Amino acid sequence: MSLDGVVRFLTTFHRGCLCRYLAPLLALITLGGSLVKASQPLAESYFSNRRNVLNVYFVKFSWGWTVGLLLPFIFTSNYFLQRDVLFAVRRVTSCVVGTGIWFLSTRTFHIIENFTGECYESQNMTVLHQFDNLYTCKKNGHLWLGFDISGHSFLLSYCVLIMTEEIAVMNELQKVEQKPGKSIATIIKSLFIALNALLFLWIWMFFCTALYFHDMPHKIIGTAFGISAWYGTYRFWYKKPFSPGLPPEIGNKKE
Repeated sequence: MSLDGVVRFLTTFHRGCLCRYLAPLLALITLGGSLVKASQPLAESYFSNRRNVLNVYFVKFSWGWTVGLLLPFIFTSNYFLQRDVLFAVRRVTSCVVGTGIWFLSTRTFHIIENFTGECYESQNMTVLHQFDNLYTCKKNGHLWLGFDISGHSFLLSYCVLIMTEEIAVMNELQKVEQKPGKSIATIIKSLFIALNALLFLWIWMFFCTALYFHDMPHKIIGTAFGISAWYGTYRFWYKKPFSPGLPPEIGNKKE
């Protein structure tokens, strides 16, 4: 299949299926995976090992991978549709907002885990009162048990939802009469395909998290944070004038 054929297939798939049902699907994956994990012991697999390659080299750096591909895609695609550098730069600030949400959310999760936990000796699970915070406990090789909201459930759900919002602009690019030059078109299409590959990887790893890791409340709250962060920005704030704004549509193109 040619590059254009792959782009057309993915664009049709997003328009017909993914965009409408993604947030409920993520919620169902979290709930269903958590119920399976809680109801019966699962056989070990490659993906139940935290040291698997996808977890170590991709999920651990999921925000970096996501922003690294989104930034050039948002700028090039939005600039081509609007022919306005300031508009494209404004749209890129959505990644700055996302970085702030990622940082504040993960810091909040760490604070909650630290505040609600205790330090245990990892062999016999004796409480070690001399280590009164998560950092000194783990630094000394012990186990800290607190309310550990799933950062992976939060971040992967958030990444999946914002990526889906941003790559939907490809549908608008296919409608324009004046197509971009060959080199620019190749860059945009390649970034689009790479973002889709990353998107499906995040969905798969989100499923693995739901099935193998954390307790049900930790995953439900993490996923709720991710969906709420997406909804609060793309469905509410970004519709306001003083915001990064939403991906452009042809009907809203500036003269």
